[in-house]
Amino acid sequence: MTESAALSGAPAPEGAPGNAPGARSASPDHPASAPTCLYADEALLVLAKPAGLLCVPGRGPDKQDCLSARAQQHWPEALVVHRLDMATSGLVLMARTPEVQRALGNAFAARTIEKRYQAVVQGCMAPAPGGGWGDIELPIAADWARRPLRVVDAECGKPSHTRWRVLASDTVTHTTRLELAPVTGRTHQLRVHLAAVGHAILGDALYADAATQARAPRLLLHATRLALEHPISGEWVQFALPPDF
Repeated sequence: MTESAALSGAPAPEGAPGNAPGARSASPDHPASAPTCLYADEALLVLAKPAGLLCVPGRGPDKQDCLSARAQQHWPEALVVHRLDMATSGLVLMARTPEVQRALGNAFAARTIEKRYQAVVQGCMAPAPGGGWGDIELPIAADWARRPLRVVDAECGKPSHTRWRVLASDTVTHTTRLELAPVTGRTHQLRVHLAAVGHAILGDALYADAATQARAPRLLLHATRLALEHPISGEWVQFALPPDF
């Protein structure tokens, strides 16, 4: 697609929901504060999800507070398009009409939406040849005995493809900062793939060993960039949000 417009994380207008200080925890008397909104128009919202918050409600009354519920308190028409893991932070799109929800869902399915993440992983990863992108192509399946975990499974796994490149390596802390571009979108794909090649993400409570988990207070995985054809205007738009780690 031809790039015709770029919106790199431009803030929502002053006074829009999510820009006010003094956020309070959700309760019947004090609804949750609005998510930080980086962009809003008649078609879509671009929100910043913090680590530790579900994208959609889970099972049980203690798992009802989530990004979509908070968004719908302030934008009642907001509709879920895609998700991030609870432990992952970063950019999330929501639609404002059913037609846009279908269009964005189809774009994700067709892999025409560009997604980028950053992660800090255990160990010093050697850059791919030429300093460019490397590939991890390992099939992923549900680990039925340990649900909701996933596992690399050559027989039953679905084809799964992650592209990666080294942004920086630290020989003192023995860690590497990576940019990641998931080609497929399997559950926990980035976490499973990096653990499988011996470089689990710091703070990963599901796929890292105890020492690697303890190196960060949260999962160091963040959705940094989304680029797509706007579902109404057809313009190529992009949104960016750097990680805070």
